Parts: sequence; structure tokens; C-alpha cells
Amino acid sequence: MPDVTHTLDEMMSSDLAPLMARASALRDEGHGDRISFSRKVFIPLTQLCRDVCHYCTFAHPPRKGEAAFLTLDQVVGIARAGQEAGCREALFTLGDKPERRYRQARDELAQMGFGSTVEYLAAAADAVLRETGLLPHLNPGILTPAELAMLRARSVSMGIMLETSAERLSLKGGPHYGSPDKLPATRLAMIEDAGKALVPFTSGLLIGIGETRRERLDALIALRDLHDRYGHIQEIIIQNFRAKPGTRMADAPEPTLDELLWTIAVTRLIFGPEMNIQSPPNLNPGHLAPLVRAGLNDWGGVSPVTPDHVNPEYRWPELDALAEQTMLAGKTLVERTAIYPSYAHQSLRWCDPAVRPVLLNHVDGSGLAREDTWLAGLSEDVPLTPVVRRHDKARHDLGNILKRAERQERLEPEEIARLLDARGGDVGEICAAADALRAAVVGDDVTYVVNRNINYTNICGFGCGFCAFSKSSSRSNAGRDRPYTLELDEIVGRVVEARARGASEVCLQGGIHPSYTGQTYLDICHAIKAAVPDMHIHAFSPLEIWQGAQTLGISVSRFLEQLSRAGLGSLPGTAAEILVDEVRAIICADKLDTATWLSVVETAHKVGLPTTSTMMFGHVETPLDQARHLLQLRDLQARTGGLTEFVPLPFVAQEAPLYRKGKTRAGPTFREALLVHAVARIVLFGLVDNIQTSWVKMGLSGAALCLQSGANDLGGVLMDESITRAAGARHGQLMATARMEDAIRGIGRTPARRTTLYGRAEQLADHAFAPVEAA
Repeated sequence: MPDVTHTLDEMMSSDLAPLMARASALRDEGHGDRISFSRKVFIPLTQLCRDVCHYCTFAHPPRKGEAAFLTLDQVVGIARAGQEAGCREALFTLGDKPERRYRQARDELAQMGFGSTVEYLAAAADAVLRETGLLPHLNPGILTPAELAMLRARSVSMGIMLETSAERLSLKGGPHYGSPDKLPATRLAMIEDAGKALVPFTSGLLIGIGETRRERLDALIALRDLHDRYGHIQEIIIQNFRAKPGTRMADAPEPTLDELLWTIAVTRLIFGPEMNIQSPPNLNPGHLAPLVRAGLNDWGGVSPVTPDHVNPEYRWPELDALAEQTMLAGKTLVERTAIYPSYAHQSLRWCDPAVRPVLLNHVDGSGLAREDTWLAGLSEDVPLTPVVRRHDKARHDLGNILKRAERQERLEPEEIARLLDARGGDVGEICAAADALRAAVVGDDVTYVVNRNINYTNICGFGCGFCAFSKSSSRSNAGRDRPYTLELDEIVGRVVEARARGASEVCLQGGIHPSYTGQTYLDICHAIKAAVPDMHIHAFSPLEIWQGAQTLGISVSRFLEQLSRAGLGSLPGTAAEILVDEVRAIICADKLDTATWLSVVETAHKVGLPTTSTMMFGHVETPLDQARHLLQLRDLQARTGGLTEFVPLPFVAQEAPLYRKGKTRAGPTFREALLVHAVARIVLFGLVDNIQTSWVKMGLSGAALCLQSGANDLGGVLMDESITRAAGARHGQLMATARMEDAIRGIGRTPARRTTLYGRAEQLADHAFAPVEAA
């Protein structure tokens, strides 16, 4: 956080325009062109409160014939209405400890079997989380450490407005007189307790209730100091007081727009570029553009279902109108959940294990809200707009990145992540640029290979958290398929059958069977070549190569040479997952590390064996991790030239162990999957000519859009496919060539059958791979 103590006087006296300009630049540094919001449903659990704030119309005394609390059925009913409207957040707002003031509250809680409002809130939040999947955000007032812990297990975030640090406003005549829970020291102590409890927390100021500018600065610095210590304050709300009829402050002057803008700007300067700063849009209709220029990056929660029960006279803006006004302010509206992306990315730290799986089902790779319900391997229909709409005017930074890529310059990881995380019209611009590069490199042919997958065993000694295919032993019977091992005669029989059906390639991969050695793989190659000499053997992941060499006690290089002499023609570049060791430690901790994977593949290239390359994405990685992966492949190809293609592999989550344990996302969104194909073309331009799209994972309609966004290959007909099917995919195990060609012609392109190494199928004998020696 910036040290601003020496600039407080400057902030007090500075002209507003330069102050806002500095704040806006800081906001852009931390958040770019995005303004976020949360689609929420507002649940007023109780409007009884022991405090008597002199500006509040939310809280009121008991009313005859009116229950003190919503019932659990009413709570869940409101949440379900929000769920149907696409909400992701359930905002619980309630009075503070009403049972300490009102008998009715005590009696109703006792009748329901609860000793306190907080206990009942825990039950209500738990019901919403369990029955609707909405993420509870709780504003229950002052909590003890024990209460914080109880609620943390049932919510994704909590909050309490500091409002002010001026103790004098709690004295007689002040707006907080008679409200013991509004004492600044009490609130600051509770905010500190939330930090100790690792609760993602919301706080902020209510301006215009009698405080001075200097008192606002003091309050902001007090919050900043707590955030510096615990890192838990995920957002600061700057809310302007609105006078309400029927309150003691009904005639009090409201703060001017300039006061609001000044406070937003100094908040940004005090907290720096990364903090999330919001101001409610419904309280400031017609003034959203100035709020953006003052440095905010969030509109807070906006409900398409329920009113703002705290400010019912101010309607929420329609989301389309909010997006339009945000665009007119030069920004893009993006949806988040109740927890901000940086905390979602660190959900192991910030979320209770009971809440984390629900959160991960709501977020994409950037930690923002998933914008579609598309699932790799399952969904047939794909969202068409605005994904395929070309943007007329790309932003300056995007245009510069695309121009550099077109010149075959090596992009920086952050630039690639910027492309991978594109939204709105930028998606169309990136896909169009990728498709133009595709046309320049490979023309309008869409290639495919007639091949057969042979997964010779699903027994594996490794425990990859994303894999639903492998079984730990021959006695295991968990999952969709029982353990199996194909005998050599069965493997050869499948190869012979594949040749009879027109295949030019067999692709062989399997689990790392505890009894397999390098000799097993050599025997498979010898047997296939003896039976069908001209069949191309595309086999053995880098992990299998490494394991085979280890079991024979020889180098990887020597083992690859033996496999080449036995008939191996090329290697699938699988087992790469994400080539970032921090990610691999989560999803495949006992597998090859990044350096070893790259070493095996580079060694294969040096001995004359080409490989494909892959990336499995959509689980726990971020766009920056994907960018680093693509650069690892780019640099490898620049050294060796041995990669024949790049194959994006969207994570199919449904049966994956880590997903079933609630530790990964549900796979990528369609936008993310499409962008990986497009950005791969852009990043690898001039080095890797072929980008394949997997019809098994993307579906035929999704694959068709990828072919219009930089991809040029539809992969193989497969004949058998076990690994993705075991993960829950439903797109099939065999694609008839006629159907594949019809799909290609349907997008105005020309189908072309190829060999494994991208020669024309009829030119197999003329194609040779010549590795490029490392410089």
C-alpha cells in the first residue's frame, strides 16, 4: 500500500480535477478498462435492530401482525427467485442484535430453536448455499470471533461499514447517538477480528453525516492499516448520505457530487491501484461517468429481483443500462461474484472448504463470474454472441499486441494473458486476427486424420487429480470403467482392424501400469510394425517415455532411439497439462515437473521424433499460467522445430476427482475455450503452423467456431476414445469422415485428409521429418 501520510495536506487542498486524474490513472493500473458488479438478491432477514441511527429507514420497531424474521422458506424462496434471474450473490442485511432490545425477537428465535440472530443467520445462509448455490454475503453487524468462525463456514464474504472513525458522531446530538454498535473503536476491532479469521471483508464510509474531510481521511487510513496487516479488505464502499423523510436527519444537507468525487479519489490514492472501490449507482443516477473518472472500479451489488431495502426509494439501474453507461464512461462492465477475483484465486486460503466448491462453480479462470453454462465434453449448443462479432475499433493496447504478434515478435506473458482474458467485442477482434493468420499460413483447408485411439490400460500408479480414466489397481472398481489391460494380441488386432477401416495412424497411450517397463512399449511397437508395416505409430506421452527409460536404467535419449528403430513415428505431447509447476503441484503433484517434460520432448525432437503439443486448461490455472505455458512451447519450438501442432484440451470436469472434491472449476467457459485456440495461433504464429480443435471436447458446433478463430485441424476420427469419455464427455467415440467433411464444408472451408505429420494422406511415403538442431 502507498504511504500517503506526507500527502494528506495536499489531498485536502488539491483541486478536484488533478486529484481525479491521478486516481483514475491508478485505477487503470490495477483494473484496466473494467468496472465490475455483482448480480445479487437482497435478503432482509430482519429489520429489527437495537441501534437507532438517525438517518436509517431500514430498521424499525416491531409492527403489529408482522413477524420479526423472515422464515427459512421465505429466505430460500427469495434466493430461488434470484437464482432463476441469474444471480450469484445472496446479500443478507439485517439489524444488529435485535433480541437484546425486543422481546418479540427473543420469542421468535426461541420458537425456531435459536439462541441469537446470528445463529439463525447461520442457518439461513446454510440453507441458501445448500439449496440454491447462491453465495451468501453477510452484513450482520458486530460479531465475536466465535460468531465470525461460525458464519465463515456458511458464507463467501462478510462486511460492516465503518462509516466514520469520528467518535464525536456517537455523542448526544450525533447521528450515531444511542447506537452502541456504531462506535468506531468497536467496528475497527471487529474488522480486525475478521482479518484474523481470514474473512474476505467489505467496509467503507458513509459520507455527509457530519464528518469533516480530515475525519474521512483518518477513517480510510485506519482501514488501510488493518488491510496492510491482514490483507482481507476486498472492497471499500464510498456511500453518500441521502436524507430520508421520517428520520431525525430528514432535513440534513446531502453531500455534493464534488464531495463524493473527492472522497472516491482520495480513497484510491490512499489504497493504491489494486483495491476495489465502489459507490452505489442507484444513489447517483445520471452521474456514473464522473464516478468512474474519480477512480472507482466497481458498482457493487445490483439486483434484478429485489429492491434496495436500505434505500428503497432509489431503484437499481437496469443491467443493460448500467452496461451502456459504463461503456459511455470508456469502460467495460464485467460480472463478478460476492468475492473478488484475487480472493477467488486464493480460495484455499480465504474460503471455508464447505463454501469453496460452490464458489468454483461460479467463477471462470479470471475469478470473475462465468458468463455461460457451456461445459466441455457435454454442451452441444454454444453461445454465439458477442463472441463471433467483430469489434470495429480495438483498443490501442490490444491493437499493438496483435501487430507485434503479426510481426512474429515474442509477446510478454502479461500481454498474452490480456488476450486470453478478453471480453466483449475484443473477443471478436482477437478471433478475427487469429483467423487471418491461419489463412495466411495454411489457407482454407481444414485437415483431419483417419486414426484409431488405443488406450491399452487404465491402471496407473500416478494420482493425477484431473484424471477419471486411471484406476489405481486391477482390483479397483470405482468410477465409470473397471480396470483393464489389453494383451498384445488385442492391441495388434485393433491395429489390423483400423487399417481395414482406412486408418493411417494408431494413437496409443495409457496409464503408467506398475508392471510395465520400457520393454513393454518396445514390444508394442515391434508387434504393430510386424502386423501392419506402414501404419504410423503415434504413441507414448512424455511421462510414459520417462518412465520407460527409468525402468530400463537407460537415458531418455537412448530409449527414444530404441523406440524409433522399433517403429515409433511420433509422440503425442500430452501429460503437459499446464507447464507451470505451481499449478502442477495442485493437479498432478507426482507427475513430471515442467523442466522434465520439456526435456523429454526436446530430446525426442533431437533424435528425429516429432511431437504434438497440448494444454489442458479450465481447472485451477489463470490466464497468466496459460500464457506461460504457451511461451514454454513457443521457446521449445524455436529451439527444435519439432512440434507438428498445438492441441488445446478443455478440462472435462464432471468425473474428475479434484472437481468431485470441490477443488477445481467446472472447466472453461466457451469464451475461454475459443480464446485459447485463437491466442495459440497468435502466440505461435510463424513457429507452429497447425492448431487443432478437439471435437470430442468442444463438440462439433464448438469446433466449427474454433476453426473460424485460428484453428485449422479437426483432429482424428478416433474410432475409440476412452480418456475423455471417462471424465464424463458425451460427444462420442467415433466421428464418421462424411460427417466431419460436411461440418468443414458447412463453414465454407475445404476438407483435406492428412497424415499424422501433416502430409496429404496419399503422400505418406514422400513426407519426412527433419528436426532443427538447437542453436
